[in-house]
Amino acid sequence: MSGKRVLLAAPRSFCAGVDRAIEIVERLLEQNGPPVYVRHQIVHNEHVVRRLERLGAVFVEDESEIPEGEVCVLSAHGVAPSVKENAEARGLKVVDATCPLVNKVHAEARTYADSGHLVALVGHANHVEVIGTLGERPESTVVVETPEQARALPTDRPIAVITQTTLSLDDVAPIVDALSDHVGGSLRRPHADDICYATQNRQDAVKEMVELGATLIFVIGSENSSNAQRLVEVAKSAGAEATLVDGESPLDADLLDGHTTVGLTAGASTPEELVRATADRLAVCGYDTLEEITVAREDVHFRLPREVANA
Repeated sequence: MSGKRVLLAAPRSFCAGVDRAIEIVERLLEQNGPPVYVRHQIVHNEHVVRRLERLGAVFVEDESEIPEGEVCVLSAHGVAPSVKENAEARGLKVVDATCPLVNKVHAEARTYADSGHLVALVGHANHVEVIGTLGERPESTVVVETPEQARALPTDRPIAVITQTTLSLDDVAPIVDALSDHVGGSLRRPHADDICYATQNRQDAVKEMVELGATLIFVIGSENSSNAQRLVEVAKSAGAEATLVDGESPLDADLLDGHTTVGLTAGASTPEELVRATADRLAVCGYDTLEEITVAREDVHFRLPREVANA
């Protein structure tokens, strides 16, 4: 035994919304045969996307690229209502794989805007989830990325806050605090579960690994995965070194220098097989003790849409 160890985060990898979205595409391919067109990457993981492409999925960035009459799957991140309208106007068979937790935030956007609120959408303006949520009531919604932007919002009508589901509570808190200082007690704060349960659990597991001595955290995920990027930020904020890896490429051995306890986790769109492959690479590097750190049990399952439920 080398004394080097790996702490393995639990929960990690796929969440219920990702599981559901991938299963929708797989079932449609089984039912209809290829091609099945998907607007945007079904989830933000290159490994998953490549595997589905091999099965016959075709990923496009805009519904206008899909031939009339074909199946159009909407990704887990959600879309603006105008996208569904455009797809239906083109005669596409729309199957919505939006995560139900994202749909909940969309509903909040509509409810707040329709009751006269300015909706402060805390999130990253260029992220596909935020673009979709903003599209619900664009005339009444403002994307807020920083406390400074929060303090600059007009106060001529009540303000309600909603959030991108894949942020961390640590990201959201200073912005909400700034808004509260700006408008006072009338602020409608975000619901606690706007940050998705899976995002929060994975971040909590990272913090726990650092507490237990991990000085380096490997987060497996793709560059465009917001929740994986947040895990890197959470690890660094907790005091560890952290880096995003794809789970397929060789590990840079230099990164391991000086670290006897390494933490390993994966974003909610990362398959478990990449976690196992990375753990095997770490074992080859001498990290031959593996200890799972469990902060929560996840038993969430979302129903499939009717278009595929009976397959």
